[in-house]
Amino acid sequence: MKVMLVGATGLVGGQVLQQLLDDPRCDAVVAPTRRPLAHADPALHNPVVDFERLPVDAPWWAVDAVICALGSTIKQAGSRAVFSRIDHDYPLQVATLAQAHGAHAFVLNSAMGADPQSRIFYNQVKGRLEQDLRGLGYRSLTLVRPGLIGGERSERRTGEHLASVVLGALGPVLPRAWRINPAVNIAAAMVEAALAPRPGVQIVGAADLAG
Repeated sequence: MKVMLVGATGLVGGQVLQQLLDDPRCDAVVAPTRRPLAHADPALHNPVVDFERLPVDAPWWAVDAVICALGSTIKQAGSRAVFSRIDHDYPLQVATLAQAHGAHAFVLNSAMGADPQSRIFYNQVKGRLEQDLRGLGYRSLTLVRPGLIGGERSERRTGEHLASVVLGALGPVLPRAWRINPAVNIAAAMVEAALAPRPGVQIVGAADLAG
């Protein structure tokens, strides 16, 4: 299979990229990024793009499945409007263009609590994206909804770090849905959903991803 990965530079996306390249079921990976990846592999095609101006007719859109690990935080984005563009508009445009070129499976790294009616803006944006992706009618759509993601990020998120320390200490006594979700587990679930897609809409919850 040929798989597109967006968000390859992030914590989860980096794990997804390595797992795809290591999986014999995957013949090629297309990973469009804003800056070139420091990763050399003959199976990897890394077009450098501007997500505000994606090339609609590029031949590399022709893939079997798409994995989207693209995402930010409101603090990183700088405003709610920019965050919404990154976490909603970009993934939806990628999904639309890839589907137009033949993709039949889409896998999204969403969030626990994703709900278009949520009072929490982050969860509201994630929920709107899930809703709009359902509307595209992909043959296979997998929504992965992790809780707190475990792993070493390139940038430090203080609140996330403190929460991971607390949840890490309490992990053995917490319900599975509240435990840390290691990035490697999230990536494995996404890779499996892309390479062995199941028809319809599938939900992978935080309890399924717990360490």
